[in-house]
Amino acid sequence: MKGVILAGGLGKRLEPLTRITNKHLLPVYDKPMIYYPIETLVDAGIKDILIVTGGNHAGEFLHLLGNGREFGLKHINYTYQKGEGGIAEALGLAEHFADNDKIVVILGDNIIESSIKKYADDFLKQPKGAKILLKEVDDPERFGVAEVKGNKILNIIEKPKKPKSKYAVTGIYMFDSRVFDIIKALKPSDRGELEITDVNNDYISIGEMTFDVLDGYWTDCGTHESLLNAGNLIAKLAYSG
Repeated sequence: MKGVILAGGLGKRLEPLTRITNKHLLPVYDKPMIYYPIETLVDAGIKDILIVTGGNHAGEFLHLLGNGREFGLKHINYTYQKGEGGIAEALGLAEHFADNDKIVVILGDNIIESSIKKYADDFLKQPKGAKILLKEVDDPERFGVAEVKGNKILNIIEKPKKPKSKYAVTGIYMFDSRVFDIIKALKPSDRGELEITDVNNDYISIGEMTFDVLDGYWTDCGTHESLLNAGNLIAKLAYSG
């Protein structure tokens, strides 16, 4: 199974911090943000990793990460997304890399406390389809929200005004190779982007989506507040350890 880290976009919500660098290279406590998703994948046993990046600072990833030796890797793959076509468009660039294998996808600004190895191992045994990781949050209207009934997800609504649950879809997704056919058939949303929520809902519609609720804390780093919160969470864990 292979890993894909989506680290493109312009990070406009983090201006002026992102004026001279990519958002995913900003510090979160004592490490660059991109270190955390790499460590999450490596901890899960995934050593074949692709980073999808973009913008004007893509070369800085290579300068920082090199071939990944610092993480126990022999090689890191890179590809480039032009513009801001959405998460699903960025994922579509990984088709050649995936080569019909299952993939674990993580957004480059997602910071988590616990290992995802057990979830990845379960997905590896799953005959087909997809798996997403959910987390109960106090402000679900900020995220894609899953309507859950028993052990099934009925649908996912992006940033609903009246959420039907408190289960946010985290930026960790697991897909079989059919994901690339789904992406090719997508139409841009009102934002002009290909939405990962539409990909997930396609799997839900044919009954091929499973889910787990993520242990420990989870945060993105898309705003100044969440970036600060992520740093504080990491610092707290470091000092308590």
